[in-house]
Amino acid sequence: MVKKIAIIFSLFYLFWSCATYQPPPPSIYISNLPPTIVSELTLDERILTEEAWSNIRQGKGSKASKIISKLGQENPFYYVGLGYASLLLNNFSESEMYFKQALRNSPQMSLVHLGLAQVYQKTGREEEEFLALREVLKIEPDNPWAKQTYATLKNKKTKEALSQAQSYLAQQQIEKSKQAFLKALYYSSQSTEANLALAKIYTNEGNLQNALVHLRSAFQNNPKNKKILETYADALFKAEDYPRSLNVYEKLQEMEPGNKKIEKRIKTLKNRLGIFELPSQYKAIPASEAISKEEIAALLAVKLKDFLGEPTSKPPIIIDISTSWASKYILKTTTLGILDVYSNHTFQPKKIVTRAEMAEILWRLINYLKGKGYKFIRQIPLEKIKISDVSPQNVYYLPIVQIISYDIMTLSSEKTFNPDLPLSGHEAERLLNIILTLIK
Repeated sequence: MVKKIAIIFSLFYLFWSCATYQPPPPSIYISNLPPTIVSELTLDERILTEEAWSNIRQGKGSKASKIISKLGQENPFYYVGLGYASLLLNNFSESEMYFKQALRNSPQMSLVHLGLAQVYQKTGREEEEFLALREVLKIEPDNPWAKQTYATLKNKKTKEALSQAQSYLAQQQIEKSKQAFLKALYYSSQSTEANLALAKIYTNEGNLQNALVHLRSAFQNNPKNKKILETYADALFKAEDYPRSLNVYEKLQEMEPGNKKIEKRIKTLKNRLGIFELPSQYKAIPASEAISKEEIAALLAVKLKDFLGEPTSKPPIIIDISTSWASKYILKTTTLGILDVYSNHTFQPKKIVTRAEMAEILWRLINYLKGKGYKFIRQIPLEKIKISDVSPQNVYYLPIVQIISYDIMTLSSEKTFNPDLPLSGHEAERLLNIILTLIK
């Protein structure tokens, strides 16, 4: 019986000794060697490096160290290999030392940052781990381990910072709360909770500019959130940043078309910015077969609003424009002297404008713009202009010749100007666009 037992044990031992030993998989993440760097090695270096890396993948730190030592310190994988070998052996301080040396030699090798991140992870240094992971993702944005680990750590640290911030806020420790919310943004720059909380703190402190920084961030990350948009728009209004405030309020109006409060604020902003709604009659001007004086006044005031400036003198007395849709445009252009008022104080807004009258209007406009520093260069010498249907005695001869010399209005092939023909809305707009092109 004893002999039989001995035989069984002997067979069991023989079987076990012949079996291939499978070490446990390493408890760390090991990325592939970068092929671009490997390809620059000699054949012998490549064989040793790949053998060492194979042992690291199998969790054989001691064996990998012996192979790596044969590579020499000049090899790009010398220090990073020793770093991983030491990490496998739980020699964290030694591993960190090797990785930092590798970092000095190869700052753009993600393999090094991955190693450091894992050293920091195993030694509980989360802030340093966070930074190391961020460096990995700068170099290798799709690294699966770094991506998942970074996201998990970021969420954890953000929640911790937000919880701490809210606790300080409840205790009225505003400065500490502020710093904790900023810490949350350090980990998650798009945190709506942190941005809105900081905006509220800064608003309460009367620091609107800092509040706007955080509201803008919250708005950019939540462009459809009505409450955030309204808070941001109101803060911009209080900071007197009217153009941006109007822009945000108009986005709100698209979401809530019937909101009277928003409509009222938009109207206030437009008044402060000098923006006016164009009436439907203005939009119909280009289709007009024969343009009227009120339409010319509107075209001048709207198309050249950035160049005309505001009148400094008193407006003339005009008795027949109270019912005209273009009355405010007429007052502006007549006060500036670009359009004329008759001696009986009428403007005759419905009167059709002829080509000759348009030449005079354009000539007045050019003289006004010259007075503001804009330059116009003649394209045709005055003495070479011959007009068959406008004599030098004609009251409009001078403005017509001047406008032709600037090549704004032209003659027909028969040298005719057709001074008494009406001007279409499309043609009037085209002529003003020419002048705009010349002064821009």
